[in-house]
Amino acid sequence: MDGHGRTRPLLRRAALIGAALLAATAAAPQASAATAAADRGPSGGGLSAVIRYTENGIPHILAQDYAHLGFGTGWAQAADQACVLADGFVTVSGERSRWFGPDAATDGSLSSASKNLTSDLYFKGVREAGTVEKLLAAPAPAGPTRDLKELMRGWAAGYNAWLAQNKITDPACKGAAWVRPVTAVDVAARAFAVSVIGGQGRAVDDIAAAQPPGGAAALGAGPATDPAAAAEAARAFFDTGRYDMGSNAVAFAGSTTANGHGLLLGNPHYPWQGGRRFWQSQQTIPGELNVSGGSLLGTPVVNIGFNEKIAWSHTVATGTPVNLHQLTLDPADPTAYLVDGTPEKMTRRQVTVPVAGGAPVSRTQWWTRYGPVVTGLGPGLPLPWTAGTAYALNDPNAANLRGSDTALAIGRARSVAGIQDALKRTQGLPWVNTIAADSAGGTLFTQSQVLPRITDELAARCSTPLGRATYPASGLAVLDGARGDCALGSDPDAVQQGVFGPGKAPTLRDAPYAENSNDSAWLANAETPVTGYERIWGSLATPRSLRTRGAVEDVSAMAAKGGLTVADLQKQQFANRVPAGDLAAADAAKACAALPSGTANARDGRPVDVSAACAVLAGWDRTADTGSRGALLFDRFWRKLTASTPAKDLWLVPFSAADPVHTPRTLNQAAPGIGRALADTVAELAAAGIAPDAPLGEHQFVVRGGQKLPVPGGTEALGVWNKIEAPWNAAAGGYPEVVHGSSHIQAVGWDGTRCPVARTLLTYGQSSNPNSPHYADQTRLFSQERWVTSRFCERDILTSPQLKVIRPRERR
Repeated sequence: MDGHGRTRPLLRRAALIGAALLAATAAAPQASAATAAADRGPSGGGLSAVIRYTENGIPHILAQDYAHLGFGTGWAQAADQACVLADGFVTVSGERSRWFGPDAATDGSLSSASKNLTSDLYFKGVREAGTVEKLLAAPAPAGPTRDLKELMRGWAAGYNAWLAQNKITDPACKGAAWVRPVTAVDVAARAFAVSVIGGQGRAVDDIAAAQPPGGAAALGAGPATDPAAAAEAARAFFDTGRYDMGSNAVAFAGSTTANGHGLLLGNPHYPWQGGRRFWQSQQTIPGELNVSGGSLLGTPVVNIGFNEKIAWSHTVATGTPVNLHQLTLDPADPTAYLVDGTPEKMTRRQVTVPVAGGAPVSRTQWWTRYGPVVTGLGPGLPLPWTAGTAYALNDPNAANLRGSDTALAIGRARSVAGIQDALKRTQGLPWVNTIAADSAGGTLFTQSQVLPRITDELAARCSTPLGRATYPASGLAVLDGARGDCALGSDPDAVQQGVFGPGKAPTLRDAPYAENSNDSAWLANAETPVTGYERIWGSLATPRSLRTRGAVEDVSAMAAKGGLTVADLQKQQFANRVPAGDLAAADAAKACAALPSGTANARDGRPVDVSAACAVLAGWDRTADTGSRGALLFDRFWRKLTASTPAKDLWLVPFSAADPVHTPRTLNQAAPGIGRALADTVAELAAAGIAPDAPLGEHQFVVRGGQKLPVPGGTEALGVWNKIEAPWNAAAGGYPEVVHGSSHIQAVGWDGTRCPVARTLLTYGQSSNPNSPHYADQTRLFSQERWVTSRFCERDILTSPQLKVIRPRERR
């Protein structure tokens, strides 16, 4: 609620802050000089905060209001991630080509642009159109609350103060001219980029490429799109299993736990490098806010975390966050389109981008009432702009700057009912589900995300032929943009036009467990399937990923066993069970042993002796622990087999909606691809000098500070909860670097006191700076499957043996 904090008496808050700081001073006399006056404003005015660092460089930020809290958060993020943050601000200002050249690839953290020039054309266009400023000016709840605006203002001031008062030691940007101060609008622009990353952000290249036809091209109708190919392309484009973001999360109700309080295990899968990393902190305004967890870089709020009463995490949702409008163009003008027979001119945006070492580049973008004209959604789904037809992309999250308000409101909630209320009031989550538990034993799964209001009825009535192919397959609606009666409309409980209200979101309350691993809401609880939602939210009664199947098997068994504690959550995180191995390894070993003379033909036709692999597969422990012998062999085999063999040929028992967790199953030992995949795998490992029974950790690792750290876990295709994605590089030893996977992990419960029982782990550490002591400290813990004990209550913070207290302030 806007102004929530200002309803509390200021004198009481000042007293609470003073008391907290007196406690800090008493418990940590070595820090008393830094904290004694923290309840007063700095001399000369300006913003300030108190930051208490505990083990692993985790800051506990104490402030008197939201602007000061934002200041402390911006300062602390800059201290750990100055170069990554600065790089992101170059992106959202549309200046990557100026500093890094137009043809270099972006890091992909804030859009899917293939190179700097297209990234700049998009983001420069956003800035020149005043898109972010207009969203900031909108009154809440459609726009951001005053509290969030104060947080963003403070964050920018804190980031700038750190840059002004410290020297950057990170070689990634030490002495770089592109590191500059920022404004609150820059902070909001970064939030905008995160909001549209699943929509306009995935179509940046196609927005930049859209140009009206000319010459001979204007006379043709353009290439016909095959409906079946379009359906498969759309399905692949929006397949959450192919994203570089994903997640698992499970909430357990009090009926399943040892003490009647709820439990939450959050395991988001996010990039290990670049601007979509998480960063840990605790944010405290005494009497107003006290929340601990992970923030996406550049974000002034805790995005996933816990407080005294609730814990929550997010998983990437299956809702299709965009739709297309197929435009019927004016025969006399390909930059005008018809709506109910009346021509409407497209809006022309001329965007000019500065380029290093060359002349500025100018391009024209074309916008409609529905959104920008696009030439495709990825290479598999071309959408040609012809003399008669064009396609416009509707992304409702391009009008959504509420995501951080949602996080802030959740952080202030006191129960899962309070989380639901926060979601209903703010409606800011662009592309994620929410899974939560509370200290009273409640659970929540809800897909409360911002989606175009595409009902199945509207899709049936208004889909073009292309849409009739793509909508059932992927939830991507292609509507007839020439018909006014095909407008999206709005729900009465929606704070934004053209989107579903929160009452339509698939939701499950107070189930014994609520789990999601990036499939649709259907099996959030296998015993109580969630149904009744429109196709755009996700599919029903369709095959689940191996990760979902394995997760549901695990958590349903845990709930049935009962007596659960936080320690059980920790065991689940690092069980490293390979569901694909449980399903197929024994049969693969039998198929291997049945090969004549122990040989099989590789893809190039040459025979390969695979006999040694048979025993390794049979003896493998079916886990992806670093010491597992056979895990690497099965991993390489399984990737090759599933890439070349359709599911219908792989399993003897097909999928059944009546038994979705256990089907399909039973490997078809006669599948012709098995021998070839075994031969290719054995040959590949031999060429790399890797034994078939080599321990996984010897060949799945990262190198930090010259030290080789084995990494547990496995890829999406294996179905491992502890998901790890690492590119194969035989010359470097196998999988020598993780690109994304388990990131900010949290296992949270309660014991009846005011202090949550929480264990956390930030797999890649707080800092990207190789000179920081927190560059790899938590990576070493992750390698060893160890955890950080969270320090939430004041007594725990102040008794940390590594306590360090600082009091940054603006200098005016």
